[in-house]
Order: sequence, then structure tokens, then C-alpha cells
Amino acid sequence: MKALITRQWHGTTLKKDADTYLNYLEQTGIPGYKKTPGLQSVEVWRKIEGDICHFWTVTKWDSWQSIEGFTGPDLNKAKYYPEDANYLLSQEATVQHYETFVY
Repeated sequence: MKALITRQWHGTTLKKDADTYLNYLEQTGIPGYKKTPGLQSVEVWRKIEGDICHFWTVTKWDSWQSIEGFTGPDLNKAKYYPEDANYLLSQEATVQHYETFVY
């Protein structure tokens, strides 16, 4: 068994902006995650409901210290990039963390 920490962020865009925002994530958030030591994996989940598109970034980390390398001292605070406000309908203040056991 391997113990990891899963970090989950959620955001929403208009359906019409879904592909543009995914491309934006691929240029900003994903590289930001990938350059941080201790990252084990990153996934982007997307679900369209009517005119709204939900996004989740789900990352797995080897330690709390590794997450802090990405977020800074407040591990629960969501991290945003300057142009997120152009796409996101709101900016949730916090993220979720889960103990994750890989067998």
C-alpha cells in the first residue's frame, strides 16, 4: 500500500467557454502542478450540465510539504491564475484534501 494525499479543486465556466478554459488550464495550472516536486499525478475532470461546465483538478501528492510547494503556507486555499476570472463563474476559496491509499 502507498499513502498519498489527493487535492481536489472545483470550478465552473459557461459551456461555451469549456474548451477554451481546458486549453487555458493546460497552459497554466497543469504546468504549475507538474513542475512541483512531489506531484504524483494530475487529472482534469469535466462535466457539462446544461449551459454550465464543471471542472475538477484532481492531483495526488507524496506529502503535505509537497502540496505546500505548490500552494504556499495555506494548503486549503485555492490557487488561481490571473486570467481565471475571465472564464470562471466564481472562485471557490478552498479545496478539498483526502487521504488516498493505493494498493
